[in-house]
Amino acid sequence: MGKIIAVASQKGGVGKTTTAINLSACLAVKGKKVLVIDSDPQASLSFGLGIRRNGEKIKGLYEYYTERAELEEVLIECIDNLFVIPTRIDLFMAELEVFETEEREKKLRVLLEPCREIFDYIFIDCPPSFSFLTLCALVAADSVIIPVQCEQFALEALRIFIKLLWRIKGNFNESLELEGILLTMFSKHITLSRTTAEDIRKVFRTKTFETVIPRNIALAESSIHGIPAIFYAPEAAGTIAYKELALEFLKSNP
Repeated sequence: MGKIIAVASQKGGVGKTTTAINLSACLAVKGKKVLVIDSDPQASLSFGLGIRRNGEKIKGLYEYYTERAELEEVLIECIDNLFVIPTRIDLFMAELEVFETEEREKKLRVLLEPCREIFDYIFIDCPPSFSFLTLCALVAADSVIIPVQCEQFALEALRIFIKLLWRIKGNFNESLELEGILLTMFSKHITLSRTTAEDIRKVFRTKTFETVIPRNIALAESSIHGIPAIFYAPEAAGTIAYKELALEFLKSNP
C-alpha cells in the first residue's frame, strides 16, 4: 500500500517544489516506484520535470479532479520509476468546480486510492499558500514534509503552519502525521541561517530531518533545464543532500 506525502508550506520560495522533484527522483533511482503530483496551478513542478516546455496542452490534475480523464490518461513517466500528474493554470478552475460538490475536501483522497496499489510513494506538491487545493492535499495525505528556509521569522511561520495541520488532523484527517521539517537554503557562513536552524531543531527535535539542503545553484539550474538534479549535476552539493534525504526518508519508510 503506497504512502501519500504532501510537500507543503504557506510560504513560497522555500524549496518546496525543488524538494518534491528531487526527493522523488532520488527514490526512483533507488528502485522505488514513485508518483509526484503537481497541485500548484503555477505548474512549477511540471516545468521542472520538463513537461509542457513547448506550451503543448496536455491532460493533467484538472481533468482528473473534474473526472474529464482517467488516471492512465494523466500519468506521464519522466524517468524510470518516476511518474507525474502534471498541471496547468486551469487547475484554478478545479477549486470552483469541486467546491460545489459534497465532501469536496475528500475529492483528491478518493481519486488517489487506486494509486496506492500502483506506487510505493506518492508526493503532492502543494501551492505556496493555505488554499482549498492545499486542504485537499492534506486530507489525502498520510504525512507532510514542511520545507523551511533558514531565514528570519521562519520559526514563527512554522509554528503557525503546524497549528493549521493539527486542526486539519482533528477535523478532516485523523491519520495525518508530520513526516518531518526540512531545513532548506542553508548557508553555514551566514549567522542567521545557522541560528534559525538551531532554533528549529531545539523546538522540533525529533521532527526535523538530519539532512539539510544547502543553497546550491545546480538545483535551480536543473529545474530550468527540466531535469532532476541527480541527472543534471550528480556531484553537486544540493544533489548529494537530496540523495542523503532519500536515504533518511527510506529508513522511516522502508
